[in-house]
Amino acid sequence: MAVPLHQQAKVAAYIAKQKIIGRKRYPLVLMLEPLFKCNLACAGCGKIDYPDPILDKRLSVQECLEAVDECGAPVVAIAGGEPLLHKEMPEIVRGILARGKIVILCTNALLLEKRVEDYEPHPNFTWDIHLDGDKDQHDWAVSQKGVYERAVKAIKSVQDKGFRVAINCTLFNNADAARTAAFFDDVTAMGVDDIMVSPGYAYERAPTQEHFLNRQKTKELFRDIFARGKGHGWKFGNSPLFLDFLAGNQTYECTPWGNPTRNIFGWQRPCYLVGEGYVKTFAELMDTTEWDKYGVGNYEKCADCMVHCGFEATAAIDAFSKPWKMVGAMLKGPKTEGPMAPEIDLSNQRPADYVFSQHVEKAMAELSHEPPPARGAKHGATAPGPKGGSGSSKVAAE
Repeated sequence: MAVPLHQQAKVAAYIAKQKIIGRKRYPLVLMLEPLFKCNLACAGCGKIDYPDPILDKRLSVQECLEAVDECGAPVVAIAGGEPLLHKEMPEIVRGILARGKIVILCTNALLLEKRVEDYEPHPNFTWDIHLDGDKDQHDWAVSQKGVYERAVKAIKSVQDKGFRVAINCTLFNNADAARTAAFFDDVTAMGVDDIMVSPGYAYERAPTQEHFLNRQKTKELFRDIFARGKGHGWKFGNSPLFLDFLAGNQTYECTPWGNPTRNIFGWQRPCYLVGEGYVKTFAELMDTTEWDKYGVGNYEKCADCMVHCGFEATAAIDAFSKPWKMVGAMLKGPKTEGPMAPEIDLSNQRPADYVFSQHVEKAMAELSHEPPPARGAKHGATAPGPKGGSGSSKVAAE
């Protein structure tokens, strides 16, 4: 596992505290989406299919930092849309780091070389570069030629400046195990600090629906990939037990509250992938969501999901409760042969409820009644520091 030891210790201490105080449900990673607007239109993306007034909407710096404080998770992953389109992103990152949080800033890297001077390296800060495979595979996934080469160039540029860099790879049903293994060799040779990998999720609004993996195909694909990677020195940012889960060796239920999402609509329920309602506060999300209605075996939309934002929290909590199990997975790697763990029964799952258009109509109605932003204030206020500190145009380093 390539995650720095001090970050692992921080998360472990947080979990221990939740156990001590008897908290049943708690977040591990805040999924912060300050905007939906993007400079790409990826074939498997279900996050950007909105009317322009919604795409033009931003969370302010203050709203982002209030979400961090309200949630309390030790890790904040900033996604989108493309976060680097947000003009106040450096202030947002600085404010989160100043609160002692681990920050993962996701980006397709098209703007990275232009914007990197607004940031400085920090031990709790990672650039998470979207790369879904080699040149042809990635350019297919993002529906635009030349993006892979620009991302690789940006990776080298930020590495030279001393930043920690991970790649975020989403796999679809056209992924080839040998080709993916060769890609992991390539990014390892580039010197990336982490490989974050996950199967794609079948967003109902994704432009292309036929390329998503089902659970059995996911397990077979990852077993094949991991079998080819033994001894290659791949450094995964995923937890060892989550990787073992991808290879079909763990029967995990998802933990949707482990990665709660805050975006321009509010706190999204039940999870980052399935948006079926929004509430104003994190407490309301945790206290009023009918959690038992969701997850594999409970809901049709969840049937094929094996995505990290649903199951990494499950794996992390399992590792904390059974550290010997985690150590075994670290030392041996995922099992790639033999019987797989039992699958969850889907026979009693409730049918999917498609409510996307209702949320869009509600949001558009609310936006039509909003006053226009003041000049120079479209994207929000200047970031306060922790509990009243000052903002800055650069991300502070320790």
